[in-house]
Amino acid sequence: MRILIANDDGYLAPGLAALAEACRGLGEIDVIAPEQNASGTSNALTLNRPLTVYEAVGVQQAGFRYVNGTPSDSVHVALTGLLPHRPDLVVSGINQGANMGDDTLYSGTVAAAMEGYLFGVPAIAFSQAEKGWTHLDAAARVARAVIESVLPLLKPGQPPAVPWLLNVNIPNRPDAAQLPWVTTRLGRRHASSPVIQQTNPRGEPIYWIGPAGDAREAGPGTDFHAVANGQVSITPLQVDLTDHAALPGWQAQLSRVGRL
Repeated sequence: MRILIANDDGYLAPGLAALAEACRGLGEIDVIAPEQNASGTSNALTLNRPLTVYEAVGVQQAGFRYVNGTPSDSVHVALTGLLPHRPDLVVSGINQGANMGDDTLYSGTVAAAMEGYLFGVPAIAFSQAEKGWTHLDAAARVARAVIESVLPLLKPGQPPAVPWLLNVNIPNRPDAAQLPWVTTRLGRRHASSPVIQQTNPRGEPIYWIGPAGDAREAGPGTDFHAVANGQVSITPLQVDLTDHAALPGWQAQLSRVGRL
């Protein structure tokens, strides 16, 4: 089994080292991650400059490689030229902070996994619900268990007929490995807080993006509800953004104006 590991917190992040350690013994591991924290970069690819891949140094990062680009860059470069083989699974994380509801549209953690999915490789994104890396060892045990649970679905060296993408959010608890798993759908957040305006030393206005909004749709069945109730949330994701239910209405509208 060949597993590619990436993240969006950067190659020095404790969550990446924890995920790599959790995958030890499951197969041939490659770790290729961004050079710097790239949270919130979504599926961005770097097209205006060349990318460079470096070998990491350090006890926890021994054998890691890092790219001076985005999370999607890391996986894209790995899959389209850097690796001599195609991985059987792409895993991303363990992220510092939740990626639930609308967060998944912005998340670099989810994007790194999604880049593998777009190339037909099954993929999993792992996140802790809160920042701070508390009980990271327990979250790593959850990640190991989830990966082990899907290995029977994979045939080494044989791409699946239909790839899949899972988004996993883990409560920051010492007993995380004993918590139940639930399959969930994405909840929704309220709109984010207003930008924070400040002034730079030259007297020019600058703006910081405000905090994410609170959960708006967080009832039973959502990822927000699961994590709030001490469960590991596992959400299957897809890339198709088409509003299929709205297609007939738009077809009728455009027919009325003579454009169909």
